[in-house]
Amino acid sequence: NKGEKGTGIEVLTAHQDEHPIIPLIISYRLYNKLVSGYTQALPNHVGTDGKIHAIYNQALTATGRLSMSEPNLQNISIRNEEGKSIRKAFFYPNKEFYILSLDYSQVELRMLAHVADIKALKEIFKEGKDIHRATASKVFNVPFDEVSDEMRRRAKAVNFGIVYGISAFGLSNQLDIPTSEASVLINQFKTAFDGIDKFQKECVENAREHGYVTTILNRRRYLKDINSSNRALRAFSERAATNTVIQGSAADLIKVAMIACDKALKGYKTKIILQIHDELLFKVPKDELDKVLPLLTEAMDHALPLSVPLLVDGNAAETWYEAH
Repeated sequence: NKGEKGTGIEVLTAHQDEHPIIPLIISYRLYNKLVSGYTQALPNHVGTDGKIHAIYNQALTATGRLSMSEPNLQNISIRNEEGKSIRKAFFYPNKEFYILSLDYSQVELRMLAHVADIKALKEIFKEGKDIHRATASKVFNVPFDEVSDEMRRRAKAVNFGIVYGISAFGLSNQLDIPTSEASVLINQFKTAFDGIDKFQKECVENAREHGYVTTILNRRRYLKDINSSNRALRAFSERAATNTVIQGSAADLIKVAMIACDKALKGYKTKIILQIHDELLFKVPKDELDKVLPLLTEAMDHALPLSVPLLVDGNAAETWYEAH
């Protein structure tokens, strides 16, 4: 009834209430992906030492993030319990070590607040409030304590989407609201957080003038189609101009943090074992946890001198599942 064609997940999700078989197809696809991608595939990557050693690609992604292959452990979903449960398979034998997970909280929004100098967003981070509830309070112009769960859900979608240059169409699909309503929501957000539009325009103008954009540490991404006569190619490059400044700067941060953590661990047996987007995983002897946890948190908190505080969340456990 919406004119969609095909059997993609977006189409199926939009029509899942219309026939009892549709939720079953969605469920089948989820489990089939977990089985083929992980429960069947991961054992093939176990080395002679009984461990998995993935390959890190240093210079493959456009934004500068590390990527992984054989196997790719970065795309184990944590959006649903079934995907997250795969992390129960990662542990150390004999319970000698903890797996410690340290994760930057809302790092891309914090980076946006810093590089775009969004004063209202900076204030929220400095006050240490729930970012999505505080954003909803400003966007919908209601007191913080009167923000409903639905308001918070909508603000959260815009918070994450604004970093990726989300369109009204994309937000309407995500929130299942009319495109016109989504457009109003984005405009309300940009009004509440003055400076975002200006920042996005400056990113695009700089890219058009120089042919590239730079991250917080002056790493370049060249955008060859930024002045293309092809509208689709040009639009992609315009979105990439903004995205790269934010995501690329977040990538810079996590790499600097890894170096800082490595230095902090000199003399300890604790090791960095995985980097997954904004999360670092460590193999920690149980008797070292109390000593290294404050050192690592401090190293990550102060990896780069930003105008907003960084917040690191963490937990140690005997499995990766319990540590996140």
